[in-house]
Amino acid sequence: MSSGVSQQTGVNSAAPSLRAKALADRLEQGAVALADLASSLTDAQWRTQVPHDGRTVGVIVHHVGFMYPLEIQLARQVGRGEAIAGVTWDDVHGINAKHAAEHAAVTKQDALDLLRHNSADAADAIRALGDQDLDRAAPISLNADAPLTCQFFLEDHAVRHSYHHLARIRAALNGSR
Repeated sequence: MSSGVSQQTGVNSAAPSLRAKALADRLEQGAVALADLASSLTDAQWRTQVPHDGRTVGVIVHHVGFMYPLEIQLARQVGRGEAIAGVTWDDVHGINAKHAAEHAAVTKQDALDLLRHNSADAADAIRALGDQDLDRAAPISLNADAPLTCQFFLEDHAVRHSYHHLARIRAALNGSR
């Protein structure tokens, strides 16, 4: 009688997906790389403002951890074949600005704890996805309502997120370390 779909998550609970495991592993590798760099920073480096972004290194590290639950929620939505509708890049920028204002004085320990906890939860959620979930496509308003797969959405958001910001942080700190 089981359909292979968990009532709790709404995603496939069939055989483990090797692709999902690989995606989760890549997300964890990026989060660890970001955490390793962040833990090595001086207080001055932690407070360095990232050019063309305006946020400090510390706020950005916290931001990556903060965004994982939302990114995973949206990926699961796509994995169920449900569109992401009405979410715009202006909404994303608004979330980021509000987060930056609320967490301007974030401590290194708080940011690292959030990054580690939420990246582990995100990786676990990705590993729970089946190949059918990863292959399912739905319109995504952030991408002009193009019907994109759950796997693409994960790669473009949750998996890429730490790598994207790590590169910008490294560029901002180049010469100051």
